[in-house]
Amino acid sequence: MQQFNKLYRMGAFALLVALFSMVLPASAFAQEEEDKFSMTVTLNSDQFFGFYPFFSGSYAVNDKFDFTFYGILWSGGTGSAWGNWTEFGAGLKFNVTEGVTIAPQIGLLGGSLLSSGALGGGILGDGIVPNLTIALSREKTEGEFYLGYYTPLRDEAPEEGSTLAYLHYWANFGYKFGSLVSAGLHFEHLMLAGGSNIEESSDVYQWFGPYVQFADPKGRGWARFSSGTDFVEANDSFFKLTVGMNF
Repeated sequence: MQQFNKLYRMGAFALLVALFSMVLPASAFAQEEEDKFSMTVTLNSDQFFGFYPFFSGSYAVNDKFDFTFYGILWSGGTGSAWGNWTEFGAGLKFNVTEGVTIAPQIGLLGGSLLSSGALGGGILGDGIVPNLTIALSREKTEGEFYLGYYTPLRDEAPEEGSTLAYLHYWANFGYKFGSLVSAGLHFEHLMLAGGSNIEESSDVYQWFGPYVQFADPKGRGWARFSSGTDFVEANDSFFKLTVGMNF
């Protein structure tokens, strides 16, 4: 089992390296125009994950698809107790039609949440997360769908513990009242999907409620606040605050 886990980790790392080497040759950045590269940084806060910065970048390979990379510093909040939980990944973004993109990516995690249920020290290869993002941005409407499956790459759980796997997805849709203000609805679900000593899945939270967003008409940044109810019986409500900056 240990040898299998090691091969699995090596394979996941090799896949990330392959994405870099195949899509972006070392000389690409020097040869292409600067306006083909973009980057977004967001600062996020909610009552489950706490505070967590996020960044995403893309490079336009051609007019049909971009190379993408991203990272989440979960360690800013609750993740600090999960072995300094950190996520980094890469993938592609396809321009399907005007204002619609689809981005499949794969991320590698360091920490302890998935491999030991946060009972051990932080390790590289805590887990892997294949994920998909579909984004909508048109003159009057906006929206996003995200789906990610967090699965352990290593089994470091003690005898009384368990590895953990999570399914995380959300969907939101809104209307733009102008270049400054938009509003809509947000639904988000986090589920404990399994593990080495988990017999059945269970809901961590199910959030649903409205959001309001204020955006710079020049496209340099935005701020969004979402809040509402939590359908999980033991929980009361939810709130999520995001401020984003484009570069």
